[in-house]
Amino acid sequence: MSTTHARGGAQGATLVDLKKEFLGSRMGMAGIIILVGLFVISAITVAVIPIETFQEWNNPKSWISYPKTAVPAWTNIMLAEKIPEHLVLDEPASVTTSTEGGVTSTSQEFVVMFDYDGFPNDFIYTFSAEYEGSPLMQILVLRPDGTSIKLISKSLPSSQDVSVHSERIFSTDSSIRKNIMLQSDMFEFEPGSISTEDLVFSATDVNEVLKGKYVFTVDTYSVEHFEMTGSGLIVGGKAFGLIGTDELRRDLAVGLLWGTPLALFIGITVAVASVMAGLLYGVYAGYRGKKTDEVMMRFNDVVYALPALPFLIILSVTISNSILLMVGFLVIFGWVGIAKVSRSMSLQIKVRGYVDAAEMMGQSRSKIITRHIIPQLLPYAFASIAISVPAAITTEAGLSFLGLGDPSFPTWGQILHDANTFGAAARGLWWWMMPPGLMIALTGLSFVFIGNALDSIVNPRLKR
Repeated sequence: MSTTHARGGAQGATLVDLKKEFLGSRMGMAGIIILVGLFVISAITVAVIPIETFQEWNNPKSWISYPKTAVPAWTNIMLAEKIPEHLVLDEPASVTTSTEGGVTSTSQEFVVMFDYDGFPNDFIYTFSAEYEGSPLMQILVLRPDGTSIKLISKSLPSSQDVSVHSERIFSTDSSIRKNIMLQSDMFEFEPGSISTEDLVFSATDVNEVLKGKYVFTVDTYSVEHFEMTGSGLIVGGKAFGLIGTDELRRDLAVGLLWGTPLALFIGITVAVASVMAGLLYGVYAGYRGKKTDEVMMRFNDVVYALPALPFLIILSVTISNSILLMVGFLVIFGWVGIAKVSRSMSLQIKVRGYVDAAEMMGQSRSKIITRHIIPQLLPYAFASIAISVPAAITTEAGLSFLGLGDPSFPTWGQILHDANTFGAAARGLWWWMMPPGLMIALTGLSFVFIGNALDSIVNPRLKR
């Protein structure tokens, strides 16, 4: 009993010393700071961005309101000429309703502050209304110079009963173009073949943007029931969000943020599971020795000799590319190296006096392994876990880059795969490639710092 208590106290002192030395390591603390930042990002992502993003990531309808391959909005800070940003107004700035002579009119205003040096790509009005009869809709835009342009005047589809109607009105609509041409006398130039959005946002010179406040007004008139259940305005631009968008109009910031908890889950799960499995396997083989050790280590050699990447590719293609199965495959191929090292360390520990004393006291093999051998290997296990995380993350990213990952999850490797598929490098779409690559490198660097700091503490030769 006293021997066990002494070993427990010595192990406690070892862990305290490990903690003290680690806190004094600049490299280790740098890794911890980066890792804490990644966990904060993960927590914010899980709390703010809905989990339904996984189902929506490959659904084109979910991203239809966003621009295609738009640069990050912050690039305007570094440019002499400001690129028009993509504006999505989900609701009007003001809504007024009045009834006169049995006619109910509803007026909605969307205010757009346009202060860019380029013309917008387009503008789209989206709405959903519940009504009966055939309401009249009219859309006008008041420009900064005080001129008003009627864009469209139309009747909504007639309905005998109360029904819901949804529609998107695009600036490329031929009726909008026709209405503007009928008001061509307000322009100081010949409209000709100039696009609708260029006409609406142009100054006296067709090549010059009229900057300022634009007010889009949507008026509806109905003599029966009418209710606007949804209304929004999109002014298409070439810049959007923190990291821009990809070819499928997806907001890359969403994918990059969700990739953080996914990468940490994959890396930490694979590292902890493989290290624990290898540690238990190697310790048991080393402690039992003789034929048991021989058989177990020969099996270890067989698994160790298998080429991991080709097998992972075959398993992903033939069985499934589920992210959970991928984690399982990575664990299967990740424990063998840990088992070899822990087995050699177990051979040295089992001949020490306190282990012999525990055997003489009649303690069971499982108790000796869990209480006297494994605790001595915990510092090595911690270092191995930290060093194994980057390998797991980069392996998943590599498989996803090859198109063998789970496409339903926006991992960093999947984002890089999509960038490669659509030729982002050749097209100069740097914002599609660099952020996920940097996040993979940063995450790996944090665990490398932590692992190297722990390794230098638990390895006497490195410490000297």
